[in-house]
Amino acid sequence: MTKKAAPKVGRHVLWFSWKLVTFFCIAFSLVALFRLHLRYDISSSAVSRTRSRIHYDGPAKIAFLFLARRELPLDFLWGSFFEIADVENFSIFIHSAPGFVFDELTTRSKFFYGRQLSNSIQVAWGESSMIAAERLLLETALEDPANQRFVLLSDSCVPIYNFSYVYKYLMASPRSFVDSFLDRKESRYNPKMSPTIPKGKWRKGSQWITLIRRHAEVIVDDEIIFPVFKKCCKRRPPLDARKGKMNMKLQKQHNCIPDEHYVQTLLAMSELEGELERRTLTYTQWNLSTTGNQNWHPLTFSYANAGPQQIKEIKSINHVYYETEFRTEWCRSNSIIVPCFLFARKFSRGAAMRLLSEGIVGTFDTSTLLDQSS
Repeated sequence: MTKKAAPKVGRHVLWFSWKLVTFFCIAFSLVALFRLHLRYDISSSAVSRTRSRIHYDGPAKIAFLFLARRELPLDFLWGSFFEIADVENFSIFIHSAPGFVFDELTTRSKFFYGRQLSNSIQVAWGESSMIAAERLLLETALEDPANQRFVLLSDSCVPIYNFSYVYKYLMASPRSFVDSFLDRKESRYNPKMSPTIPKGKWRKGSQWITLIRRHAEVIVDDEIIFPVFKKCCKRRPPLDARKGKMNMKLQKQHNCIPDEHYVQTLLAMSELEGELERRTLTYTQWNLSTTGNQNWHPLTFSYANAGPQQIKEIKSINHVYYETEFRTEWCRSNSIIVPCFLFARKFSRGAAMRLLSEGIVGTFDTSTLLDQSS
């Protein structure tokens, strides 16, 4: 019996040894991965901290970030807007089609010469490339420590006040202006985003944001939420008769529209909603004549409906009501009630020409309250 037991003990020892070796290999791999992840987090945080530690004593700038298809069709109006501003108080960055250059042949305003990003990408509506372009604009603008406010604009946006008013309005507030709300009626949240993005943190809002520097850094430094959007937030494809039953499967993809959710959700995930004015500074007139929110679309201002009365009505708006949250957002800048909007879209060339020719975007009295708060 003793002689037969020896081989059995040997096999047991061998099996235990292999098990021990396997355990240590797995443990070593996990430790290595953890250290690599920790090193990345520390490195990423160090970049952000280094950027934040840069001390700047000069005049604070507003970075105007234009998201353009190609050229800027309303450059003549913006040229007039910047003409009366101090060049130390603003900077301009344009994300346009790759390879497009702003010079004397492609723009009517000297303020846009050479302001295009050299690393721009091809952008498709409803895809993650839209928020990738926004992040590129913010990243480039953050290289200048003087830039303290960041305004994202489309190529159809116009200012409805002069530069002095816009500057004091933004600098008076220590908050970002980000339209952000919880829409319980929509179904754009993709369950595959969980657990990285819990449904309770899913937000919706206007793409057109204005940020303080610290919040711009949060967006640029994000390496967790953006990859999830890129993977899970897809545009629902149109129906195609040739695909037959496959259409049903394709239609189940969530119609996410990343640019209406990414910044809002990221700031909610970062517990920064308490530092926001949860509204946009850019007015959009929506077509409400159709039934169902999915059919809403922004109306374009033409020469005929961009007169003094229409602009006066936009300027008179002092609150926004969010139906899905039963919330009224009173428009404030540093706790002072102010007009809600500084910009508006979508404006045609004819509409912009009328604003300029009739002096609608002209000289305005700056609020003494804003002077005191700043």
